[in-house]
Amino acid sequence: MRRTSALGLYGERVAAQYLEGIGLAVIERNWRCSAGEIDIVAREGSTLVVVEVKTRSSTAFGHPAEAVTPRKIRRLRHLAFRWLAAHEVHAPSIRIDVVAIMQATTGAPVVEHMRGVE
Repeated sequence: MRRTSALGLYGERVAAQYLEGIGLAVIERNWRCSAGEIDIVAREGSTLVVVEVKTRSSTAFGHPAEAVTPRKIRRLRHLAFRWLAAHEVHAPSIRIDVVAIMQATTGAPVVEHMRGVE
Protein backbone atom coordinates (compact mmCIF):
# COMPACT_ATOMS: atom_id res chain seq x y z
CA MET A 1 0.00 0.00 0.00
CA ARG A 2 1.30 3.44 -0.90
CA ARG A 3 2.19 5.75 1.97
CA THR A 4 -0.46 8.30 0.94
CA SER A 5 -3.14 5.59 0.91
CA ALA A 6 -2.10 4.37 4.34
CA LEU A 7 -2.10 7.94 5.67
CA GLY A 8 -5.56 8.53 4.22
CA LEU A 9 -6.96 5.36 5.78
CA TYR A 10 -5.39 6.31 9.11
CA GLY A 11 -6.98 9.76 8.91
CA GLU A 12 -10.41 8.36 8.07
CA ARG A 13 -10.22 5.98 11.03
CA VAL A 14 -9.20 8.82 13.37
CA ALA A 15 -11.96 11.05 11.97
CA ALA A 16 -14.65 8.37 12.40
CA GLN A 17 -13.60 7.78 16.01
CA TYR A 18 -13.57 11.52 16.68
CA LEU A 19 -17.03 12.03 15.15
CA GLU A 20 -18.52 9.15 17.11
CA GLY A 21 -16.87 10.55 20.24
CA ILE A 22 -18.72 13.85 19.84
CA GLY A 23 -22.04 12.15 19.24
CA LEU A 24 -22.40 11.73 15.48
CA ALA A 25 -23.54 8.36 14.17
CA VAL A 26 -21.22 7.17 11.40
CA ILE A 27 -23.40 5.45 8.81
CA GLU A 28 -20.91 4.66 6.07
CA ARG A 29 -17.28 5.10 5.15
CA ASN A 30 -15.74 5.34 1.69
CA TRP A 31 -18.98 5.32 -0.28
CA ARG A 32 -18.29 5.40 -4.00
CA CYS A 33 -20.29 5.99 -7.14
CA SER A 34 -19.43 7.03 -10.67
CA ALA A 35 -19.33 10.70 -9.61
CA GLY A 36 -16.79 10.24 -6.82
CA GLU A 37 -16.38 9.25 -3.19
CA ILE A 38 -17.63 10.37 0.18
CA ASP A 39 -15.15 9.67 2.98
CA ILE A 40 -17.72 9.51 5.79
CA VAL A 41 -21.51 9.72 5.87
CA ALA A 42 -22.90 10.43 9.34
CA ARG A 43 -26.02 11.66 11.09
CA GLU A 44 -26.37 14.30 13.74
CA GLY A 45 -29.99 14.25 14.80
CA SER A 46 -32.00 14.54 11.58
CA THR A 47 -29.10 16.13 9.67
CA LEU A 48 -27.15 14.08 7.16
CA VAL A 49 -23.49 15.01 7.50
CA VAL A 50 -21.12 14.41 4.59
CA VAL A 51 -17.55 14.52 5.84
CA GLU A 52 -14.42 15.12 3.80
CA VAL A 53 -11.31 13.95 5.63
CA LYS A 54 -7.92 15.43 4.82
CA THR A 55 -4.82 14.09 6.52
CA ARG A 56 -1.26 15.35 6.35
CA SER A 57 1.97 14.35 8.05
CA SER A 58 3.37 17.88 7.69
CA THR A 59 2.35 21.32 6.47
CA ALA A 60 4.87 21.24 3.61
CA PHE A 61 1.92 21.31 1.18
CA GLY A 62 -0.26 23.50 3.39
CA HIS A 63 -2.88 22.83 6.03
CA PRO A 64 -4.99 19.76 5.23
CA ALA A 65 -8.23 21.79 5.01
CA GLU A 66 -6.74 23.98 2.28
CA ALA A 67 -7.17 21.02 -0.09
CA VAL A 68 -10.96 21.33 0.18
CA THR A 69 -11.80 23.80 -2.57
CA PRO A 70 -15.18 25.33 -3.46
CA ARG A 71 -15.28 22.90 -6.40
CA LYS A 72 -14.77 19.95 -4.04
CA ILE A 73 -17.56 21.25 -1.78
CA ARG A 74 -19.95 21.44 -4.78
CA ARG A 75 -19.01 17.87 -5.70
CA LEU A 76 -19.65 16.71 -2.12
CA ARG A 77 -23.10 18.30 -2.16
CA HIS A 78 -23.87 16.48 -5.43
CA LEU A 79 -22.54 13.23 -3.95
CA ALA A 80 -24.75 13.71 -0.88
CA PHE A 81 -27.83 13.78 -3.10
CA ARG A 82 -26.56 10.73 -4.99
CA TRP A 83 -26.06 8.91 -1.65
CA LEU A 84 -29.60 9.79 -0.53
CA ALA A 85 -31.06 8.53 -3.81
CA ALA A 86 -29.02 5.32 -3.76
CA HIS A 87 -30.11 4.55 -0.21
CA GLU A 88 -33.70 5.82 -0.63
CA VAL A 89 -33.25 7.97 2.46
CA HIS A 90 -34.78 11.35 3.24
CA ALA A 91 -32.85 13.91 5.26
CA PRO A 92 -34.47 17.24 6.21
CA SER A 93 -31.05 18.89 6.08
CA ILE A 94 -27.60 18.17 4.74
CA ARG A 95 -24.35 19.57 6.07
CA ILE A 96 -20.85 19.28 4.71
CA ASP A 97 -18.04 19.09 7.25
CA VAL A 98 -14.28 18.84 6.91
CA VAL A 99 -12.12 16.98 9.39
CA ALA A 100 -8.47 17.97 9.02
CA ILE A 101 -5.93 15.73 10.69
CA MET A 102 -2.27 16.37 11.28
CA GLN A 103 -0.44 13.16 12.06
CA ALA A 104 1.85 13.78 15.01
CA THR A 105 5.37 12.38 15.04
CA THR A 106 4.74 11.48 18.67
CA GLY A 107 1.51 11.42 20.60
CA ALA A 108 -2.04 11.88 19.43
CA PRO A 109 -2.94 13.39 16.06
CA VAL A 110 -4.31 16.92 15.93
CA VAL A 111 -7.95 16.86 14.79
CA GLU A 112 -9.69 19.99 13.53
CA HIS A 113 -13.42 19.78 12.75
CA MET A 114 -14.99 22.44 10.55
CA ARG A 115 -18.80 22.25 10.44
CA GLY A 116 -20.89 23.48 7.55
CA VAL A 117 -18.19 24.47 5.09
CA GLU A 118 -20.59 25.66 2.40
